[in-house]
Amino acid sequence: MDSIISVIGTYVSWDLKSLLLFAAVFIITADYIKNRRPAGYPPGPRGLPIMGNLFTIDQNRLAERYGNVYSLRMGQERMVVLNGFDILKEALVTFKVLFCLLSPLYFWSGVFTSSGNLWKQQRRFVLSTLRQFGFGKKSLESVVLDEFTYCAKNIRSKPFDPHLILNNAVSNIICSLVFGHRFEYGEEKFIKMMQLFDKALQIEGSIWGQLYNAFPVLMRRLPGPHQSVKQMWNEVKDFIWVELNEHKNTWDPSETRDYIDCYLSEIQMNKGQDDNTFDEENLVICVLDLFVAGSETTSTTLRWAFLYMAKYPEIQEKVQAEIDREIGESRQPSMEDRANLPYTDAVIHEIQRIGNIAPLGVPHVTNRDVELGGYTVPKGVIVIPNLTSVLFDKKEWETPHTFNPNHFLNEECKFVKRAAFLPFSLGKERLCRYFINVCARFFSSLSKHAL
Repeated sequence: MDSIISVIGTYVSWDLKSLLLFAAVFIITADYIKNRRPAGYPPGPRGLPIMGNLFTIDQNRLAERYGNVYSLRMGQERMVVLNGFDILKEALVTFKVLFCLLSPLYFWSGVFTSSGNLWKQQRRFVLSTLRQFGFGKKSLESVVLDEFTYCAKNIRSKPFDPHLILNNAVSNIICSLVFGHRFEYGEEKFIKMMQLFDKALQIEGSIWGQLYNAFPVLMRRLPGPHQSVKQMWNEVKDFIWVELNEHKNTWDPSETRDYIDCYLSEIQMNKGQDDNTFDEENLVICVLDLFVAGSETTSTTLRWAFLYMAKYPEIQEKVQAEIDREIGESRQPSMEDRANLPYTDAVIHEIQRIGNIAPLGVPHVTNRDVELGGYTVPKGVIVIPNLTSVLFDKKEWETPHTFNPNHFLNEECKFVKRAAFLPFSLGKERLCRYFINVCARFFSSLSKHAL
């Protein structure tokens, strides 16, 4: 009897092993067949079964091996990476066939995480409203300079970590435009919001965010830091909802105080229209987008400015001398001074270039089959513009890996903006370019009074 049971046990054991072996072979074979490259598709490194190239990280080495257009696979998601100024311009400007796409953990509305008609309507409204309230114009100067007075007090009073102070200062400029008022740096709910932004973006940029984007169905059911991101963004949304409800209680359609007032008017104007995308939920997400685009890019750039001015005191001295010579001590800097500050302007641009705070730009997706660099990229494939390949290209910059403001100065020491300067990509998704104007104004104030 024991021998019979032993034989049955051995048979069952081998049968289970065979089943597992068959399942593994079947999954690997199915994955290979499903993810075979179609004809004309860009080349790229072989990926692991199921995982693809999830752990392939050296983008520039891959460009040297496979060329300026190559493919990757993150989980089951196909991606094509573009390298070099010419190919990026061809894809994002000449063809104009790529929609903006960002794979978020939880939201698919607003400006950055939407596409199609929703994206077009929201983007058009955001840009026109920001222009109305002074972005890119002189009328924003008073907001920036007023905020600098508060920032300067915190900088001068004691040794400080620039991270939180600069985040607070830049975010307050966004608050003035969006909410119509600023917050004190020590205000608890404001500090908490800044911390939530930092933590949520860190997680989304980590391996947990990559795994979520590659395997969303699975990761929604697995524990990990990514599970806390939803709660973090919901807390930020709650902060914005409080401001929105306060606005609704005091809102007068005949008087627009800030972005929220303008959006509430737009909601009222578009009621009943078939293609209407304006509602309060979209308003909250758009405000969140403005904070991410405006505060993160600008404050990070300013922190790089602190670092490079500390590392290169001789460059800092030249900036200070130029500002002292052209502006002096009797007044605050103005955007009108920019034409007379070519070296300072060059330093700001070089900080953005070598700081490289958005190395892979904003992901896109093709809305039809398109020819890029001699290859066919099918509809629905994610396209990654590798901005690092342009900002550090030896063909475009004399000393690409050295902090060198002369990259933006001609022989007469006049400022020249170069075509390969793409800190925030090309095309229509670059909301960051409006916010980075804050950096230029703020940097001049910091250089004049604090550095």
